[in-house]
Amino acid sequence: MNNVIYLGLGSNIGNRIENIIFALSVLQSSSFVNIKKISSFYETHPIGPKQRKFYNIVAKVNTSLNPHDLLSIIKQTEELMGRKKNLHWGPRIIDIDILFFNRVVIAEKKLIVPHKEIQNRLFVLSPLNEISKSFICPIINKKIGTILSEKLLTLSCQKVKILYVK
Repeated sequence: MNNVIYLGLGSNIGNRIENIIFALSVLQSSSFVNIKKISSFYETHPIGPKQRKFYNIVAKVNTSLNPHDLLSIIKQTEELMGRKKNLHWGPRIIDIDILFFNRVVIAEKKLIVPHKEIQNRLFVLSPLNEISKSFICPIINKKIGTILSEKLLTLSCQKVKILYVK
């Protein structure tokens, strides 16, 4: 389990906290993913169409999987939980994104890592900063804490509230 990964998880359908916890337990029970740290839960306003607010977290995990196999496990987890591909930026029972895979940059049709919108999403930067503010983004080459502090003014229109501190 030598790869260090950061995953973003979000839900805005049903019991959002239970959905995220269940997704983490499915990933952990796969024996391919070892959860090391999770952030607090954050309540965030959705991007896109009008819908219920999301609950989001970031998890630091270890895995021996390569990025494509990890993505496959993630997609299986989303499918198991009933995720349907429908409206872009629409409601989701669970959404799991690979934010970072070590400090590797992957730019393929089906897999882009780091996630391309990290620096523009307070609901990712805040929980990521909580658990790993010194992690250096390989694209921007800055620490997460630095990116967050530089972006706070421009991201202030995004409403993010800590719900539950573990």
